[in-house]
Amino acid sequence: MTATDTIDLFAAASHRQRVVDWQAPGPVARAASAMSGLEAMGAIRDGILPPPPMARLIGFRMAVAEPGRIVMELEPDESLENTIGLLHGATAAALLDTAMGCAISTMLPAGQGAVTLDLKLTYLRPLSVRSGTVKAEGKLIKLGRQTSYTEGFVRDGKGNLAVHATATFSMIGEEPKAK
Repeated sequence: MTATDTIDLFAAASHRQRVVDWQAPGPVARAASAMSGLEAMGAIRDGILPPPPMARLIGFRMAVAEPGRIVMELEPDESLENTIGLLHGATAAALLDTAMGCAISTMLPAGQGAVTLDLKLTYLRPLSVRSGTVKAEGKLIKLGRQTSYTEGFVRDGKGNLAVHATATFSMIGEEPKAK
């Protein structure tokens, strides 16, 4: 048996497939632009607006949307693992970037948003499909006119801290006009 035969045999025995569907983000963004950030986050959490395509791709959902705080949840599966059987670090990064950016959004009026300037993560313990429901919490630290600051935490199903993050976001959109 050659190396190629071994690889082909292994690939056939371990093949998995995952189908991802999503809605085009443009119409959703237009609908959300008429809402305050908290209203939009609540609409996504409650299924009134669909989640962004990235959330569908990775498989996470918004569980909590409160002023200055967001919690995302993920039931991890093999499609998110790296070659050593752990969740890829980008999974936690995407969860935290989303949760922390959305935490800022909960404090913004219609037409304003935030985009990531920097994201720093510290991985404290590995996550895997055996970790249980993974929760990523984003908290607003300081809301500013040009930049805002957040902190985030990823915990495993037992509540153990797995990843800590801080991020700076640039504020975009127009500020409300004074009356």
